Amino acid sequence: MKKPGFYPHAVSKIEQRETHISKVFLTGTYVYKIKKSVNLEFLDYATLAKRNYYCHQETTLNRRLSHNIYLGVVAISFKDGRYFISGPGKPVEYAVKMRQLPEDCSLIRMLKGGKIDNTLIEQLARMLADFYQYSPKGEKITAFGSWETICAKCEENFGQMEKFLREMFNDRIFNVIHAATRSFLIRRKPLFLHRTENGKICDCHGDLRSGHIYFDDGIQIIDCIEFNERYRYSDMASDLAFLAMDLDFEGFPKIAGHLINTFAQYANDPDMFVLIDFYKCYRALIRTKVNCIQMENTSIGDWKKANIRREIDRYMDLAYQYALQFTRPTLWVVCGMPASGKSTISNELSRILNIKVFCSDLVRKELFGLKPHDFMDVPFEKGKYSKGASSLTYGKLLLLAQEEIEKGASVILDATFSNTHQRGEALRLAMDTDVNIIFVECLSAVNLSKARLIKRRTGPSISDARIRHFEQFKKRFEPLNEIPDEIHIPVDTQRPLKENIQKILSQDNMILDRENIWPGSSLRIL
Repeated sequence: MKKPGFYPHAVSKIEQRETHISKVFLTGTYVYKIKKSVNLEFLDYATLAKRNYYCHQETTLNRRLSHNIYLGVVAISFKDGRYFISGPGKPVEYAVKMRQLPEDCSLIRMLKGGKIDNTLIEQLARMLADFYQYSPKGEKITAFGSWETICAKCEENFGQMEKFLREMFNDRIFNVIHAATRSFLIRRKPLFLHRTENGKICDCHGDLRSGHIYFDDGIQIIDCIEFNERYRYSDMASDLAFLAMDLDFEGFPKIAGHLINTFAQYANDPDMFVLIDFYKCYRALIRTKVNCIQMENTSIGDWKKANIRREIDRYMDLAYQYALQFTRPTLWVVCGMPASGKSTISNELSRILNIKVFCSDLVRKELFGLKPHDFMDVPFEKGKYSKGASSLTYGKLLLLAQEEIEKGASVILDATFSNTHQRGEALRLAMDTDVNIIFVECLSAVNLSKARLIKRRTGPSISDARIRHFEQFKKRFEPLNEIPDEIHIPVDTQRPLKENIQKILSQDNMILDRENIWPGSSLRIL
């Protein structure tokens, strides 16, 4: 197969590539991929019949995300001392025949050449969202995405990595990631159950990387895993996380963020934002483990080993950063004028993130022995709304938030936070407890806010703010000029709730390696 004359078509140049499980021959027009006769822990190509079967599996499965690439399976036969492709004689091997894709059209090459824009990434996100929507699902497949299975897979992976401690990577970092993973799995068990109950586990690609995606006659995605269903049946978030992690690794975190944002929108899957860093961490650890195993191969040279060692360090660094992101709590401050939609945003965030929300209106009434819908008709900033009463209310809000943070949980505060002092106290709490903080400022047109306040005359409302208070609230409200843009997300609540939540949870607000917000602060934005 290294000789041009062997092939039944013109050959411009033969390039051979090899992995631990296959040999690939590129002829300029077509590619022939042969599976090695190996029986490993995760695959079995030991017999000719099995290799034939998996060649057909590879062809069938990869046609799901490509067109006119996987041309079929060809037999390599032997007769009268000669080998043939699709010729006479007894088959002695089988090969997957593919149309050869131009390397310059691969996603990674195009990224490095500055040829990828948001439009192409959005097309890719839509293609993947459609693929997962219509991909096979069912009881057998869903079992691979269960909480118990994911816990077992994570523990198995950590167990397999333990023998490389100290020699290949730092044991302290390894232990932090291990503890963070266990903590996340325990805290988020209901979310994993929700995913299995809502069809988010399907027959995926399994090896979704930038080197397997091409932009040639549309989008072509190749080289899915055919040899082990266990690696292909998974949560779609895990599958997509592999590509997002790979893009981070290659130095394109903004592209990864845009891919996740767009996918979550097309797939109507806001849970993606909660899970993505967990699964990116898992995928980075898998790549670390694979590289560590490669380092045990005595036949590879020093130069290649040095490259692999650098990759191990980079993957472990990524895994560590992801672990910090999905472990460190976030203090969400949902603020704005009365009737600007704060409670609607807060309650939806609470539902998606499965965290508590504390509302200043409820806290104030509890402090003064009132029921939630007891109406307090008092002049502006008088009585239970005096400055002293408000200070007491905000102090209680921060105390409740601190209690959640000390449990390792994120929390939402729903209040106007109308002045720099109140916001400064929230910032101080975030710094003192070393958590992330995000200010979500709810904005709405004056006429809409007034209409909402007027509506409160006839319906039940926890808030005591009314239309007669509006101008005084507006005059007193201090703009959030002191809050850095990195932790300030303004949302127009006249827009659809789904759109606003998408903006708040967007990966644009979760880029890796962002500098600290101000000198001397350990605050990170996640």
